[in-house]
Amino acid sequence: MKTVHVVAAVIKSDNKIFATQRGYGEYKDGWEFPGGKVEPGEASEEALSREIREELDVEIKVGDLLVTVEHDYEDFHLSMDCFWCEIVSGELALLEHEAARWLTLEEIWDVDWLPADVKVVEEIVRKNGMIYTEIG
Repeated sequence: MKTVHVVAAVIKSDNKIFATQRGYGEYKDGWEFPGGKVEPGEASEEALSREIREELDVEIKVGDLLVTVEHDYEDFHLSMDCFWCEIVSGELALLEHEAARWLTLEEIWDVDWLPADVKVVEEIVRKNGMIYTEIG
């Protein structure tokens, strides 16, 4: 089974987490953390900064690794490095997504997360104190 290495940004601001709804592909309409594929020779943090610029038109500060999710979809294995992030400049623009929401910890299950992203949400909830800390 082919492995796809991706990165995802868990962007936080004012005790809320940013979630996006896919606007294309097989998993259209599912909710996820924004990000994308890591290119050959690219570090995960570099890939994440690039993907967020391309998808949301903002610059981010990539913080600590929250979790690496390993998930088997029907046609491929997903390895997803998820980092705490914050926006440092720009205004969010949905260039590839259908919708977006800022979710509090209490609202985090209000959207229909994609299967791999469910594991990220579970980790956020498990470490819920971290959501209120500053990115180092």
